Amino acid sequence: MNTPLRPADLAREHGISTQAVRNYEHDGFLPPAARTPSGYRIYTQVHASALRAFLALVTAYGHTTAGGIMHAVHAGDVERALTLVDRGHEQLLRDRETLNAVRKAIGHLTAGSAPEPAATAWSIGELAHHLGVTAATVRAWERADILVPERDRATGYRVYRAADIRDAELTHLLRRGGYPLDHIATVVGQVRTAGGTESLAEALKSWQDRLTARGLAMLDAAGRLGAYLNSRP
Repeated sequence: MNTPLRPADLAREHGISTQAVRNYEHDGFLPPAARTPSGYRIYTQVHASALRAFLALVTAYGHTTAGGIMHAVHAGDVERALTLVDRGHEQLLRDRETLNAVRKAIGHLTAGSAPEPAATAWSIGELAHHLGVTAATVRAWERADILVPERDRATGYRVYRAADIRDAELTHLLRRGGYPLDHIATVVGQVRTAGGTESLAEALKSWQDRLTARGLAMLDAAGRLGAYLNSRP
């Protein structure tokens, strides 16, 4: 584990620049490197393992979460690191559940059955909390003609019923998949009319593929993070 490595040795494995390696160390994503008397960095297999773990975590969880995990490890707070990993898996599970719920809703629509009315109408705050977004985001979807909630006659407040909640869940799913609002407006319009579902099926299949890829990336990242933890003194 103490075999000396140059920045170029670490960079070459991942096709990145030596400056990127130095930046990752500076930002705390790699443990500090020892220095030669002339000031050159001395990396080891431990640093190589850390870089593999960090880059795999970036693919699986994104740069911010990956950085948080590595910072927690280097601060000696493994529990914090594992909590961040768990939250990523929790988000993936929620995405899978939302996808399944949307598929069921689409199945009912294409079969010609109307959605059951909600037992209680939701406010914009309740809908935003349900989706884990802000009320401003929900209003933006309305401005894009994706959501068309009715208004309470007495207060003028928005009222979201079963069909609105279904449309909002679908919108949230597709936004997480990177689809633009104008595309989502078309897809949600198709859902409302229960016609022309080809674009919808394509969108859902694409997001399913993304979820599968993310899940596999998480498995790879977990293995590399575990290897790094085991390599540390």
